[in-house]
Amino acid sequence: MTTHQRTIVASIDPVKLDRLAEVAVRVGLQLREGQDLFLTAPVAALPLVRRIAEHAYKAGAGLVTPILSDEELTLARYRFAKDASFDRAPVWLYEGVAKAFSADTARLAIVGDNPMLLAGQDPAKVSRANKANSLAYQPALEKIAGFDINWNIIAYPTASWAKQVFPGDEEDVAVARLAEAIFAASRVDGEDPVGAWEAHNAALRLRTTWLNGERFAALHFTGPGTDLTVGLADGHEWHGGASTAKNGITCNPNIPTEEVFTTPHALRVEGRVVSTKPLSYQGTLIDEIAVRFEGGRIVEAKASRGEEVLGKVLDTDEGARRLGEVALVPHSSPISKSGLLFYNTLFDENAACHIALGQCYAKCFEGGGALSPDEIAARGGNKSLIHIDWMIGSNEIDIDGIKPDGTRVPVFRKGEWA
Repeated sequence: MTTHQRTIVASIDPVKLDRLAEVAVRVGLQLREGQDLFLTAPVAALPLVRRIAEHAYKAGAGLVTPILSDEELTLARYRFAKDASFDRAPVWLYEGVAKAFSADTARLAIVGDNPMLLAGQDPAKVSRANKANSLAYQPALEKIAGFDINWNIIAYPTASWAKQVFPGDEEDVAVARLAEAIFAASRVDGEDPVGAWEAHNAALRLRTTWLNGERFAALHFTGPGTDLTVGLADGHEWHGGASTAKNGITCNPNIPTEEVFTTPHALRVEGRVVSTKPLSYQGTLIDEIAVRFEGGRIVEAKASRGEEVLGKVLDTDEGARRLGEVALVPHSSPISKSGLLFYNTLFDENAACHIALGQCYAKCFEGGGALSPDEIAARGGNKSLIHIDWMIGSNEIDIDGIKPDGTRVPVFRKGEWA
């Protein structure tokens, strides 16, 4: 490690970093005695990887297997690889990952790569590489989307990411500021982070219990540029915070999280909606998205920035133009209050209500763990190679729940729970 790298690492509070690792294992994963753990992370996040391994083994992990990525290695492919490379993916690796998930291996992802890493690369090559990876990863992704295993995503403040969020600061200052923002959002900035998560999960559970009791047939979003009716899947179920996977382990898949979410009906979305925050996707900032739905499908799509990339995303497959998730987040969420654009969906989606294009979550159905893919589709669940969240909430958005008989119930007013 160079002197500069030591300076960067030293700018991250080691006590809070250790708390984050502990929360990832004890709250995010609830790792079972003897359970293996598969972990991916940027190489810059190695300090957090080491702490997670320590906490995982203390919790009784069987084997912790990390795979590290590197930004320069990623860029080398775009700079020097032959054109045919961008239609390939390491199928053998993803087959192994799917096999590991089938054997009840837990999954942890540490995010932190520069969100604009591929901004200067050919969008067509980026799109082709993403599609090849998505196809190869599909068998493993089905285990995640189906919530077969306990899994978790957390973040590490890499220097390249920090400079995107705080471009006017020196690198070590930017890293320190991003670290503190991550720690606060992840609820590890207090003395009892595990207790803080227990309280937060209980609050989210109150929301999901109320929504599941109301049995809405649809949600109606209204606000500037938005008049959108999102029909909800038949037998849908709301989730938020901690959930129980098919392997019986209750885990928190996303840290941080402020949302409660469920599955829309893929054929019952109508109207117009505009984004309220930019979407950072594979090196492109897609801003001021405006789309129109008919029969559940996006039939018009525009963006003031990144429109070409948005178009490629929508053309990924048939399900890419339909919704796989709708999520409710109050405007007063801690991440929204921070005023930061993280350029990372794990954080930005927790600043506002959002919808997701593409694949639905099987767990968002009553008895979802026992449903076949055909049964999920029959209830309105969408299938796709992608799952991309983008924000549509603000302090100007109202939401009504619509019951099967047409009765309307206020859910949000001016961006807050009604």
